[in-house]
Amino acid sequence: MRRACVIGWPVEQSRSPVIHGYWLKRYKIDGLYGAKAVRPEEFAAFLASLAVKGYAGANVTLPHKEEALRLADSVDASADAIGAANTLWLDEAGKLHASNTDAYGFMTNLEQQAPGWNDKKRPVIVLGAGGAARAILHGLIEAGVGKILLLNRSRDRAEALAKNFGRKVEVHDWNKRNETLAGGGLLVNTTSLGMMGKPALEIDLATLPKDAVVADIVYNPLETELLAAAHARGNRIVDGLGMLLYQAVPGFERWFGVRPEVTPELRKQIAATLGRQ
Repeated sequence: MRRACVIGWPVEQSRSPVIHGYWLKRYKIDGLYGAKAVRPEEFAAFLASLAVKGYAGANVTLPHKEEALRLADSVDASADAIGAANTLWLDEAGKLHASNTDAYGFMTNLEQQAPGWNDKKRPVIVLGAGGAARAILHGLIEAGVGKILLLNRSRDRAEALAKNFGRKVEVHDWNKRNETLAGGGLLVNTTSLGMMGKPALEIDLATLPKDAVVADIVYNPLETELLAAAHARGNRIVDGLGMLLYQAVPGFERWFGVRPEVTPELRKQIAATLGRQ
């Protein structure tokens, strides 16, 4: 039996066991995927014991992503560029490899839900400067975006992030976010604003072109106030659930040997869990 898990502290909120459990059942694989709550001070020892515990690898969630990158024997280009790892696997020699699949998950979901999103080569507006923003900036630049306008409530943090990506990323003031939307081709919310239990994202879409795409990585609720407002004015919208599902694909293939498909049935199954703590 092949085994994998998601490691976090806490980890109860993770939907990874449901996602991977669905695929194990669908592809009739003799495997097991669980959740492991591991304290930060115990994380290094847990990783060192993966093989002994019978794991082929693991997903990593907060607060362990940066430490996973540091402890891995081999780091791929995506994890190196993003500065964090969310997917680990052991090779036959016991070497621990690290990747970050968040950029892949976001970009694949964007292409699926809004094909042709960058046809007009207009600037992309990104809200937020945390780990998710870093992954998405990496994905957008890899996809050939020419200009990204980055806004964060703390400008200093946005400027620090922008330095990692060169001249393609311009920092703008958070209090100018409404005006910054003018001429944009894609707006992406990478913050937790609008998430269930969090403050709302206060933004006026009036200046955003109506043929622009609006994406929100928040998936609980599935339709945030931002997406509802964008949909009401005719913009194409991209919810955050697809990113969650697609980022899980590469890890499952590494651990269980089958590249899984993100199906409407899987989306429906995960969507049914939203709102539950």
